[in-house]
Amino acid sequence: MNQSQPYTTELATFAGGCFWCMVSPFDEMPGIEKIVSGYTGGHTQNPTYEEVCSDTTGHYEAVQITFQPDIFPYEKLLTLFWQQIDPTDPGGQFHDRGDSYRTAIFYHSEQQRQLAEKSKQELAASGRFDQPIVTEILPAAPFYEAEEYHQGYYKKNPGHYKRYRKGSGREDFIEKNWSAKVDKTELRSRLTPIQYEVTQNSATEPPFQNEFWDHHGEGIYVDIVSGEPLFSSLDKYDAGCGWPSFTRPIREYHIKEKTDLTHMMIRTEVRSKQGDSHLGHVFDDGPGPEGLRYCINSASLRFVPKEDMEQEGYGEFLQLFK
Repeated sequence: MNQSQPYTTELATFAGGCFWCMVSPFDEMPGIEKIVSGYTGGHTQNPTYEEVCSDTTGHYEAVQITFQPDIFPYEKLLTLFWQQIDPTDPGGQFHDRGDSYRTAIFYHSEQQRQLAEKSKQELAASGRFDQPIVTEILPAAPFYEAEEYHQGYYKKNPGHYKRYRKGSGREDFIEKNWSAKVDKTELRSRLTPIQYEVTQNSATEPPFQNEFWDHHGEGIYVDIVSGEPLFSSLDKYDAGCGWPSFTRPIREYHIKEKTDLTHMMIRTEVRSKQGDSHLGHVFDDGPGPEGLRYCINSASLRFVPKEDMEQEGYGEFLQLFK
């Protein structure tokens, strides 16, 4: 799309339990312009957080997303939405109980309704869950923006947000039900020995003797196991360590961190969120604005050249190179 020309935006509204946890999955994606936490679907005008949580207003906690469908289609938003929730729970989400924490898709057009119904039917037919899919599909209703304290909560209070996301049971549920299913036998046949040892057994490849340490092509690096987009060539630099190094991931959401106490050191391991592949470690000696260096094993990565990104399903990330 020519960025000098006017472009079209649409609204998408999703209720997925606590709205604190429904912003980061969509944030920082190409084509996502704005995400607002708020209340919708009830009978009270301009409700407060306390009123909504008391289940007296009929409102759902929800997020409303302004997006460019030419870059990030509604179908992809729906896929991301389903991957954040327990769609079989009619009484709330995880440890959060009550009507305000129910799940729903609020459609803004007939096309959105049809796509939402189709995605719900496909999820039900997939056999991923033993119980019925109870997430409602409802017409969009007046949306009331939540208090400023709640907007972008995961950025304002990252420590509390991470503890809440874990403590509520959401993180464990997503990892159990939405992580890529790894068939060790299939992986052994698909990966090279070093790729298998690095991704599955947290091995480390030799420095200066790996595929991408001095690679300079334009494109993105994805998880060799799951295909998740992880890093961009725009953020790659030569750290002199002999492994590919990046100042940041494409999206923090696709990376999870764990404390690594091996080799008599205290380090921060980084793994892919969906594939749970060992990637490498992150250090605080990088040149970027955050001062981070993601030191990553080439064996964990597959490079997708810029000219192949559209064909391989990563077209939305072409915006990074414009």
